[in-house]
Amino acid sequence: MAKLSEKTLVIIPTFNELENLPLIIDRLLTAEPERVNVLVVDDSSPDGTGDKAEELAANDDRIHVMHREGKGGLLGAYIAGFEWGLERDYQVLCEMDADGSHAPEQLHLLLEEVDKGADLVIGSRYIPGGETVNWPASREYLSRLGNIYISVALGAGLSDMTAGYRAFRRELLESIDFDELSKAGYIFQVDLAFRAVKAGFDVREVPITFTEREYGESKLDGSFVKDSLLEVTKWGVAHRAEQLQDFGGAVSKLVNREVKDGSIHDLNVQARKGAGWVSDFASEIGHLAKHQIAQLKK
Repeated sequence: MAKLSEKTLVIIPTFNELENLPLIIDRLLTAEPERVNVLVVDDSSPDGTGDKAEELAANDDRIHVMHREGKGGLLGAYIAGFEWGLERDYQVLCEMDADGSHAPEQLHLLLEEVDKGADLVIGSRYIPGGETVNWPASREYLSRLGNIYISVALGAGLSDMTAGYRAFRRELLESIDFDELSKAGYIFQVDLAFRAVKAGFDVREVPITFTEREYGESKLDGSFVKDSLLEVTKWGVAHRAEQLQDFGGAVSKLVNREVKDGSIHDLNVQARKGAGWVSDFASEIGHLAKHQIAQLKK
């Protein structure tokens, strides 16, 4: 019996990834030469990434290219890629960054779980066996604490709902109304996972190694954090209304305990010097939760 993963599409959104794109595609098709096709979704990169993608596609029929007008954002790129893949016979559709932060050599870990029955598999940095490499301490703090907050707020039982290394069965994506996905920051990743959990789909995590990019500039900045956490708080309040009374305080206490107990581990000594900043952040997200609860109860 054929496995679902034998018809897999990996969607790689790009904007100014001229140096990285040939490297990541070569690694991907070396790691998965038989069962994977690639769709590059380029947002009119001024550095020539789209032209490079076309050059690669001309020499390999496993590579496909979609050009979008302007810089339409990551969510729009993935939706366009999902729709393109669903119009064809792909059974598994994957998200992967172009910058090498998601190791193509670990894609098999996600696909194996799909073949075992999972509807969505998330490559997690924060379950046992997962790790980050060369990531600035401030970014790791934000990510880890943000995910703790999301875990408490939504109660979804997942450690890394903001992660962008994912494999979806087509049936899950077919059930999603893409127009309803949140456009606040990068929170659509959380939205997709939360919708899957609420709908009763089989959502699993596997450990992966997340490596900070070597070439080019990150498209992510800190501005997304507040909008994202505000959105999550609203969902959490709606989903867990019976726990409103202690929700804000519980979030702040949990984050502080994680820091104090060293559960936020594998951070070097220099990074740990920022513990005061982390406590401040914990306090802030606690206040954030309480404020949103008060607003939503009016």
